[in-house]
Amino acid sequence: MFDSLDLLNEAIVSCRACERLVRYREYIASIKVRRFRDWEYWAKPVPGFGDTNARLLIIGLAPAAHGANRTGRMFTGDSSGSWLIRALYETGFANKPTSISRDDGLTLSDVYITAVLRCAPPDNRPSKSEVNNCIPYLIDEISLLKNVRIVLALGVLAFSAYCSINGISARFRHGSCYTVKHRGGRTITLLSSYHPSRQNTQTGRLSWSMWIDIFRRIRFMLDMLDGSEDKP
Repeated sequence: MFDSLDLLNEAIVSCRACERLVRYREYIASIKVRRFRDWEYWAKPVPGFGDTNARLLIIGLAPAAHGANRTGRMFTGDSSGSWLIRALYETGFANKPTSISRDDGLTLSDVYITAVLRCAPPDNRPSKSEVNNCIPYLIDEISLLKNVRIVLALGVLAFSAYCSINGISARFRHGSCYTVKHRGGRTITLLSSYHPSRQNTQTGRLSWSMWIDIFRRIRFMLDMLDGSEDKP
């Protein structure tokens, strides 16, 4: 267990536990893609980011090969990040609607973003051992983010990982909502959504209206919490 998120993130960035993922992230950084040929890729594990006092925790799958693996920040520089940050902006969690680079001035309020895996996996398919190697980092994040009241899991793997960590038996489906015991004994609300990957957004499996509705529900829940906590 780390004493702070800063120490935890330092450990994450220096991790080389999964040989296959180390090779892949560095290979992707060496070949790049044409549209990013002038970029110096991050090519290291990607830590979480956001408001350390957040009441909303968002858990994704892993960095994208040419997204966070390039930029060094979760959900930054790819289409999934565009969907997520736009939704956060429209519901008051972000100061701007775009997420392009680590130094783009994006600030998050009341939300922290992380993932089950910290390195980009080939074909977005991590092995069981790779997930197991990374899970302790997520467990420590959950313990250190002491104000979390709502967890949003993006996709089946993120949902399953969170449930496993907390000993929860629940079924994934888009828009599902559960009241559960968070690690450490806190009662939180667990929400699930399809991941905003191109595979889901371009096929219509996840529409913008379905997506933004999740964040409007979260904003309503947090506003209700504000009201209840203000009462004597």
